[in-house]
Amino acid sequence: MYLVDEYYQYLLYVLCMSKPLDRLTLLETFVRIADAGSISAAARDLGLSQPSASRQLAELEARLKTQLIRRNTHSLALTEAGVALLADARSMLDSWEALEETHLSGQGEIRGTLKVVAPIGLGQLQLARLAWRFQLEHPQVSLNWLLDDEPIRFSELGCDCWIKVGPVPDDTLIVKPLGRVERLLVGSAEFAALHRLPGTPKAVEKRSLVALAPFEGGTIPLTGPKGARANIEPPLRLSSNNIVAVKEAVAMGLGMAVLPRWFIHDELEHGTFVDVLPKWRAPSLTIYVAYLPGRHQPRRLRAFLEYVVAQVPGIPGIQRCVARATGDNSASETCDSRRGP
Repeated sequence: MYLVDEYYQYLLYVLCMSKPLDRLTLLETFVRIADAGSISAAARDLGLSQPSASRQLAELEARLKTQLIRRNTHSLALTEAGVALLADARSMLDSWEALEETHLSGQGEIRGTLKVVAPIGLGQLQLARLAWRFQLEHPQVSLNWLLDDEPIRFSELGCDCWIKVGPVPDDTLIVKPLGRVERLLVGSAEFAALHRLPGTPKAVEKRSLVALAPFEGGTIPLTGPKGARANIEPPLRLSSNNIVAVKEAVAMGLGMAVLPRWFIHDELEHGTFVDVLPKWRAPSLTIYVAYLPGRHQPRRLRAFLEYVVAQVPGIPGIQRCVARATGDNSASETCDSRRGP
C-alpha cells in the first residue's frame, strides 16, 4: 500500500510541475512573442498573464543558456540565437500538431488557425471571397489574413502559406503556380471616345499612361496577333504602387493603364472601361502559392492548398496553369486558355 501511495504522490508531483517544465509550451510562448512583437500581446493570445509569459520566456532562455530576445521599454527584437531558434521551434510545433492530428481519435473536422499572406488587390476581393467560402465549408478553421505586396521573411513571419503575384524570392519554399493573370491596356469610355480608341499600338503610344508600379515602367511590351511583338512608350502621367488608385485615375480619365482583367471585369462588362488594344496583350503574370517543405503539414493547410489550386482558375481573367516536370528537379508551367465564368 505504501508503494502505491508513493507512486501516486510522484504522479501528482509530475503533473503539478509539468506546466512550467513543458518544452513545447515554452517554445509556443516564444513563437507567439516573436509573432506578436510584444509579451503582453502574446500573453493575451495564449490566455496568460504578462508575468506568466515573461517567466516562460525567461525559463526557455535559462534552459538554452542564451538570450533570445532583446527587450527595451518600446519594442522587442530577436537576437541571432532567437532568429535561429524561431525556425526550429516552428518546425517542432508543426510536427507535434501533425502527430496529434494523426493519433487523436474523433478528429473528423478540420480545425485550427491558418496564417496566410496574400497580395493586396486580389487579397481584398477575389481571394478573400475564396478564403471566406473555405471557412464556411470548414467552420472550425480560423484565418489570420494578412495583405502585403512586398517580399516577406516567411519563417520569421510564421505564416502557413504565401500567395504572391510574380516570382517568389525565397528558394527555401515549395512554390506552385495557381494561374496566370491576363493583363490588358484599358481606358475609360470617355477617354477612349476623346482619343478615338481602340487603335493601333503606334496610335495608342501617344496617349497618357497611368502606371502600376512595379509592373509597369517606361516601356510596355505587347503581344499581338500571330505572336507579333510591339513595345510602346506612352508619356507617363501618374505612377502608383496601389492598384485601386490606378483604377480610380483611369475611371476619371487621367490616362490609360495596364490592369488585370480580374480587377476590371465588371467595368468591361458594363462598358465603363474600354479595351484600347483588343488584339494586343501585356505580359501575363503568374500567381504562386508558397509554403514550407516537409512531411508534416496540418490538415487545414493541405485542405486550403487544394482549395485554392482548384478555385483560383475560376476567377475571371485568370488562366489555369499546368505544371510540367522538366527532368532536372525543376518545373515549368503552361496555362490553358480557359477563363472563369
